[in-house]
Amino acid sequence: MYDPTVARLTYRALLGRRRAAILFLLPGLLLLIATAVRIINGADDQVAADLLGGFALATMVPLIGVIAGTGAIGPEIDDGSIVYLLSKPVKRPTIITTKLIVAIAVTMAFSAVPTLIAGFILNGNGQQVAVAYTVAALVASIAYSALFLLLGTVSRHAVVIGLVYALVWEALFGSLIAGARTLSVQQWSLALAEKVTGEGLISSDVALPTASVLLIAVTIGATWFAGHKLRTLTLAGEE
Repeated sequence: MYDPTVARLTYRALLGRRRAAILFLLPGLLLLIATAVRIINGADDQVAADLLGGFALATMVPLIGVIAGTGAIGPEIDDGSIVYLLSKPVKRPTIITTKLIVAIAVTMAFSAVPTLIAGFILNGNGQQVAVAYTVAALVASIAYSALFLLLGTVSRHAVVIGLVYALVWEALFGSLIAGARTLSVQQWSLALAEKVTGEGLISSDVALPTASVLLIAVTIGATWFAGHKLRTLTLAGEE
């Protein structure tokens, strides 16, 4: 279910000069803010949790997921270059799973790693805050990559839709409206973070068993549907 050639082409597309600059921007901003906060405020567990939860997990992770997930396949469909891959003797599900793996790897590298570093800068991983949010970022990276890869497969406006989801649903509604939190990847991943730190600093509106089931269901469902859509696209082209 993994093709090295597809992976190499996808990495090249995602880590091109323009996208790489965008991918480095948010983690760099997080580390800059974390350093400034530590210098001004000193080590504070609550401040560390608030910054990692409010900026890293609620904003940075989904935005990087949008860039990696949609960028893994969307541009190829838009400009027609996907035909090159579809003409190769590679199974369509293999194309999707390979691109998903690449998108997950890129999202994790540019979100989870900076989150861990920022956590250690902020409070030296006091009460396991840095590790907890890193775990949440890793898990969220998988779900976001699958969701936004699906978006890139089904819509030419995947980036716009993804940004609306990331900035409006996750960062705004997911933080303010109780009902929206139940359908938030951010809240699902926070359930795991809460388990790492224990009750107090981090909380989630979704119970851990429910969050785990939803994360797995969304990831598998989005991946399957993306593969189905790609098969449909192939048949339409052949016809």
